[in-house]
Amino acid sequence: MQELPALTGKQLLKMLLADGWEIKRRVPHGVFLKKRFSNTTRLTTVKDTRSYIPNGTLGAILGPQQTGIGKPGLRALIAKYGRP
Repeated sequence: MQELPALTGKQLLKMLLADGWEIKRRVPHGVFLKKRFSNTTRLTTVKDTRSYIPNGTLGAILGPQQTGIGKPGLRALIAKYGRP
């Protein structure tokens, strides 16, 4: 099993925004993002910070209940947009 790459909150935000996610609002604990898909809208919150996101938190953000992109999707985003 491969490790998730270490990302800061700001790096993840830049990649998600480049991938079509929209800022819905800023909240005290981060930035609330949404993206409309053909049959559903997905929502997630990413902390806007320069510190690294812990692996568990990053896994939850990438998981099926939030962004739904998973580890392969994150690697594809890094390959497509580069590491900000």
